Amino acid sequence: MNDVMTLRFLAAPTDVSEDGVTVQAGRVLEWIDKAGYACAVGYSGGYCVTAYVGNVHFTRPIRNGDLIEATARIVHTGRSSMQIVVTVDAADVRERRFRPAMDCILAFVSMDENRRPKPVPPWHPSDPESEALSHGLAERIAARAAIRDLMGAQEYTNAGTTPRQLFRFLASPSDVNWGGNAHGGIVMRWIDEVARACAMGWCGDDAVAVYSGGIHFLNPIHIGDVVELEARLIHTGEHSMHLAVHVRARDPRSDQWRDTTRCMTIFVSRDDAGKASPVRQLVPASDEDRRLDAHALDLVRLRAELEPLHFATARTY
Repeated sequence: MNDVMTLRFLAAPTDVSEDGVTVQAGRVLEWIDKAGYACAVGYSGGYCVTAYVGNVHFTRPIRNGDLIEATARIVHTGRSSMQIVVTVDAADVRERRFRPAMDCILAFVSMDENRRPKPVPPWHPSDPESEALSHGLAERIAARAAIRDLMGAQEYTNAGTTPRQLFRFLASPSDVNWGGNAHGGIVMRWIDEVARACAMGWCGDDAVAVYSGGIHFLNPIHIGDVVELEARLIHTGEHSMHLAVHVRARDPRSDQWRDTTRCMTIFVSRDDAGKASPVRQLVPASDEDRRLDAHALDLVRLRAELEPLHFATARTY
C-alpha cells in the first residue's frame, strides 16, 4: 500500500495563459487533482471522488518548459476519507533545482461498486513532522465544515449589482474520469477560467489566481450535462479581488438544476514587473452587495484564525 505518489512532467505550451510564458492556474489545479487522485486510488485500491480542495496557495509562477514535480501524500484518514497534501514544485530543466510553486489540501472519499462510501485502511504517521501535519489537518475538519455551511447559507440573487460572469456548455466525454463523472481537476479549471474572466473584466488588465479556498464538491457532473458556472465579484482589497464561484448542472432533457461545486477564489492584477498592482475598489450598492462583502471578510477572518500548516515534510527534497 503506497501513501505517496509523485508525478513528473514538463509544462507544455498548451498549459500557458495568454501571455505565452506562465502556466495558467487552472492547469495547475488539474495537476494537483491528478496527483491526489492517483494517490487516493493507490492507497484505497478503488474508485475515489474529490470531496474538497482547500488552502490552495500559488507561491511562484510556473513557466513554459519547466520540469514539474507534483507530489501527493496521505496525511490523515477517516472511515472512508483520505486527507491528502499536494505540493507542486518547478525547476528549470538545465538546473534541476526544484522550488515550491504551490501547495494545497485535498479530501477524497473511497467508493464501492455501488458508488457508496467504502472504508479505507487507517493511516498512521511515521515521524513527528508527519504526526504534526496529520494533527493539524484533523483539527481543520470542523473549521472546514463551518466555512462550508457559512458559504452555503449565502443567497446570490438578482438583487446583487456587482460584476458577474456566466459560462454555459455541455460536459463532454473528454472531461470525465473512468467513473463517468467530470474530473475534479477539470471542474477546478473551469472555475479558474470563469473567475479570471470576471476579474479581468473588473480590473481591465491581466489577472492571476493567488488563492482558492473552500472548493466543495457537492454533486457529480455527468457526460452530456448542461454545466453552468457563475463568478461574482463580492469584495476588493487594495490589491485583491475576491470572487464567489458556483457551479451547477442538469440533464438537458430536464429543467432541474443541481448544485455541484462552490468556492471562493482570490485574484490579483499584475504590473509589468509581475507584481500585484492596486485594483479599482468595489463599492457595494445594495443590501445583498453589502452582505456578501461582509461575508468575504468573515471568510478571511476565519481562515486567518487557523493555525498555519507546514508542508516541508510533504516535499521530497
